[in-house]
Amino acid sequence: MLNRRILRIKAFKTLFSYAENPSMTLSEAESCLETSCEAVRSLYLLMLSIIPVLTNEARERIEKARGKFHPTEEERNPNMKFAENGIAPLLENDPDLSKLLSKRRLSWEQYDAFIRDTFDSMSGKDYFRKYMADPVRSIAADAALFTKMFEEEFVESDALADILEEMSIWWNDDLAYSLTVCCDTMKSMAKGNRWELPPLYRSETESPTRGSDKAFVTKLLRASYLNYDKYFPLVASNAEQWKEDRLFVTDTVLIIMGLSEAKAFPELPLKVTINEYVEISKYYSTPKSRSFVNGLLDRLLKKMISEGEIVKTGDFA
Repeated sequence: MLNRRILRIKAFKTLFSYAENPSMTLSEAESCLETSCEAVRSLYLLMLSIIPVLTNEARERIEKARGKFHPTEEERNPNMKFAENGIAPLLENDPDLSKLLSKRRLSWEQYDAFIRDTFDSMSGKDYFRKYMADPVRSIAADAALFTKMFEEEFVESDALADILEEMSIWWNDDLAYSLTVCCDTMKSMAKGNRWELPPLYRSETESPTRGSDKAFVTKLLRASYLNYDKYFPLVASNAEQWKEDRLFVTDTVLIIMGLSEAKAFPELPLKVTINEYVEISKYYSTPKSRSFVNGLLDRLLKKMISEGEIVKTGDFA
């Protein structure tokens, strides 16, 4: 489920917490990292569970309209395609999914207003109208509809952002990626596959020659944590025109992680390591951080390689 970019970000946030709170032990940092990673899967489960909830909202509206004293012809004979979609019952009646949602206390029960607003927004869109107008019913069509919903309805929602912040401190910045995994689930179900909980680490389903992603992120965090005090003065002394107390913590943490990754993983090309931390800096630091992280990390890595501090296998230097 989690790719290596996401894992690096999780390790970065954990090391940032350590930089802000030096009393954090390595054991506490590793526990924080594990909790942060698993939280992405919880958010995925919550967002996936909105499908039966929205389906129930549609059914309740249909029944309410039918119960009017003078219902219109459309209200007496409504289009039931969405209310009877095939995805919702597969999720709602899945015992494994139900147990996970209950165990993790994931529910939309307190957020009726958001559910109503989401259904109103979705049902007013062209993609929903086209779905409803098509007489063909299939799991694939239902899955395509919900894929479109995950792509269009949630990322820019301030109301959802407030709800997620209220529900968990661990979900900051994880929504877009969780929705991507929801879309992957829809593609799988469109092919007739039963829902299955995605493995937390992608390497659990990939070629064993790639190595374990869990081992990768754990080793990365440990190396960065243990080398922090060693590499911080190195970064500070080589940061031209920046005093140590004016260095941005985010930039410092990213560079320390880049140095630690290069040393801990001799098989990884330097270009990959540098590019990853430059990309992360775009989202979590200042506008000038991209060039700063790129330049200083590249310079320090070349220096450490020339001094034998870092040794690369293959032609990666």
